[in-house]
Amino acid sequence: MRTLEEILAISVERKGSEAAIFEGFEAAKTADQLAATSDDRWLAAMSRAIFNAGFNWKVVEAMWPGFETAFKGFDPGVCSMMDDDWFDALITDTSIVRHGPKIRAVQENAVYVRAQSEAHGSFGAFVASWGVDDFSGLLAHLKSEGTRLGGTSGQYFLRFMGVDGYILSRDVVTRLIAEGVIDKPPTSKGAMTAVQGAFSTWHHASGRSLKEISRILATSTG
Repeated sequence: MRTLEEILAISVERKGSEAAIFEGFEAAKTADQLAATSDDRWLAAMSRAIFNAGFNWKVVEAMWPGFETAFKGFDPGVCSMMDDDWFDALITDTSIVRHGPKIRAVQENAVYVRAQSEAHGSFGAFVASWGVDDFSGLLAHLKSEGTRLGGTSGQYFLRFMGVDGYILSRDVVTRLIAEGVIDKPPTSKGAMTAVQGAFSTWHHASGRSLKEISRILATSTG
C-alpha cells in the first residue's frame, strides 16, 4: 500500500496541483458543531440522501421546499407518529417524490433519530461520539438500525452533515483495489474493516482528515 503522499503525487500529476485537487473543498465540522445541530436537520438530511438515491439529485433539490412542508419540517417527534391518513396524503402529494417505501423510511428513521437522541442527548451528540477510527462502525450502525441508510446513502448523508468520513465512490474504490486493500467493491464486514484500516493508517501517518484522504484517493483515478 502506497503512502498517502505517494498517492497525492499521482493526483497532483493528474490534476496539475494540490490546489486543483482541493478546489471547493470544505472542512469537516467539529464534534461540538455536530452535537449542536438539531435533530430535525439530521432527519431531513438522511431523508434527502434516501430520496436522492437512484433519482435525479437536481430534481430533489428543486422540490426540497415542498418536502420540508410535506414532512412538517422533519420534526422527529411528529414524523415518527405518521398515521395512515398522512401517509396516504403524501403518496399523492405532487410537491414531493411519491415513492412509498422512501416516504415510510422517513417515519422509521424518525423513530431511529428519537431513540438515539434520547440515549445520547441529541442525534448530533450520538454521531459526534464516533471517532474517525471507527467510521465504518457508524456506517454499519446506520445500515442496521436505520432504514435505507446502507451503501452510499449513509455515506452521503454524513457528508452532507459535515461529518469527517469517506465516500466509497467508484474512483475511491478503484484506488483501494489498486493499493491491494480490497479486491472488489466492499460489501462485507471484513472488507469494510480493511477499508477502515487503510484510511486510519493514512490518517495517522499524514494528519489529514478522512474527508481529505477520500478526495485524494478519488482524484488519483477519476
